[in-house]
Amino acid sequence: MRHTPSNAIDVKRANRNRIYRYIYENPGTSRPELVQRLEMSLPTVMQNVKSLFEQGLVNEDGALESTGGRKAVALSCVKEARFALGVEITRNHLGIVLIDMDANVVKSFRTRFTFEPDEAYARLVGRYARDLVAESGIDAGAILGAGVSLPGIVSADGNVLRTTVLPGCLRYETHILGDALGLPAVYLNDANAAGIAEMWDAPPGRRFAYLSLSNTVGGAIITGSGVEIGDNQRAGEFGHIPVEYEGRDCYCGQKGCLDAYCAAHLLAEHAKGDLGSFFAKLRYGHADLRAVWESYLDYLARAINAIRMAFDCEVVVGGYVGAHMEEHIDDLRLRVARLGSHEKSGDYVTVCTRRTEASAVGAALVHIENFISQI
Repeated sequence: MRHTPSNAIDVKRANRNRIYRYIYENPGTSRPELVQRLEMSLPTVMQNVKSLFEQGLVNEDGALESTGGRKAVALSCVKEARFALGVEITRNHLGIVLIDMDANVVKSFRTRFTFEPDEAYARLVGRYARDLVAESGIDAGAILGAGVSLPGIVSADGNVLRTTVLPGCLRYETHILGDALGLPAVYLNDANAAGIAEMWDAPPGRRFAYLSLSNTVGGAIITGSGVEIGDNQRAGEFGHIPVEYEGRDCYCGQKGCLDAYCAAHLLAEHAKGDLGSFFAKLRYGHADLRAVWESYLDYLARAINAIRMAFDCEVVVGGYVGAHMEEHIDDLRLRVARLGSHEKSGDYVTVCTRRTEASAVGAALVHIENFISQI
């Protein structure tokens, strides 16, 4: 095949991207290891590493143990090379995070803030975000963009929130918040965003279903290469799995949906709206709360069993309730195991690794991934 100037540039860019991603995923690697693992020539590796150095994306991070010759120099990505904002919007709260290239939260902010689908609300979100950036001391020019997590169905291009539980919100377009933030903005379903954050921390290729137990119940299907959004951007709507025939009313118009039994606020309302207080009282043996919790777990186990039957993969319990699930996971696994048709263990149920700000972090990571893909 004859190399034209355009595809020669594409090959160079692809090589540079492979090298950067390998260093990103394997901090402390060396030039000889890059040559071996990526099956590239030493000059190609040297040239591309030099370019990444010049762009401020990679640095030398000490020397590795000698294998008999000269010690190889360890390479790592510069986590402060770029940053991204993540914004989590719910009916009654606003959360904002600023993350670095390694998905570390540099600065965060959370407040009770009732959503309104108007420009005044957007301007306040923008002000809070700018204040957060100013307090961090980070140059605003290093911020790639803002990912916005919202409860509802988002268009495939991430530009429009089409269906949501947020009041008075029919078509909420990204320019409304993007203009207020002064940054490129993209919308994500809140559970999908949390699933992205969980995927980021997972080994490559891991498949799982993320079950988000926040003030609405949702989910994300992680295929190993990304998030499955479905033909109509509704994949992972686990909150509408029926768990009780002709049961409680759900906001979707149906009866007996998981959301009507396992939304986080249904627990919090037994502790004056404080979910943390609910779990603290539960820990100290409050009998009435124990009955509420056991009923909650029974309905949750039904839904998890259905998810397992449909996707035959690990199920990660996340969201606001998932953050408190570690000490209760054995109980949940036993309930799931009793329902299993093909297995008698609930070990496939695990607890999320991101216990706080997962949706905001996952939304911000969209910009980090886009930046990495263009290196």
